[in-house]
Amino acid sequence: MSDLYAKHAVKYDQVIQENIYNAMYDFYTMKNLIGDVTGLDIVDIGCGSGVYAQYFLEQKAGEITCIDYSAEMIKLVEEKLGERVSAYASDVSQGIAMVETNSADLVVSALMLHYIEDLNLLFADINRVLKSGGRFVFSTHHPFPDLASSLTGNYFQREKIKDTWDTVGEPVEVQFYRRSLTEFAQALRNHGFMISEISEGEVAPQAKDLCEKTYRYLTTQPNFLFVSAVKV
Repeated sequence: MSDLYAKHAVKYDQVIQENIYNAMYDFYTMKNLIGDVTGLDIVDIGCGSGVYAQYFLEQKAGEITCIDYSAEMIKLVEEKLGERVSAYASDVSQGIAMVETNSADLVVSALMLHYIEDLNLLFADINRVLKSGGRFVFSTHHPFPDLASSLTGNYFQREKIKDTWDTVGEPVEVQFYRRSLTEFAQALRNHGFMISEISEGEVAPQAKDLCEKTYRYLTTQPNFLFVSAVKV
């Protein structure tokens, strides 16, 4: 696990609520894709510091389950949201066994799936916990920009990428997996999902005032991938 989500957990929580990539690109697009959550029972996979969970509570969602690999992130969730959510530190690449079968209306995963090498076990378990007709909505890295960091140059080969980010104001090394759009689509289809909507994101207009260069980049080049899939 990267220090970004452990050693720098508190700083990361502060930064992502105001920056362009998380707050004005990912969260802005995901809110529109998720839609009305009133009364819905939601599982938040890769919940981080609880930004999405806080939003779901404000929108009068039903029961909310938060799961993250980082114990430090789960501690922040518990400090902020207390008993209003159920929170677990767990490796979701092995599934989400703590969630009951057919118990969720919506499973959300924001910018987490690129840390999972093999999506199959997790996608199968997400199908298990969703009610009939339930939705799985996620954001992840778009495979095209990450191809620039590829050592093989093979778009269709899943590959571990090493990079350095300055999200928290200092360089932090991260590792994640780049995979093709085909791999995402096949994993969803193989585990009982039908893609209902796919997007390459929208950027909040106020991002232009924060950094015009980044705004211009995100509005002219793909960076994240956003998918809504229905259990069939």
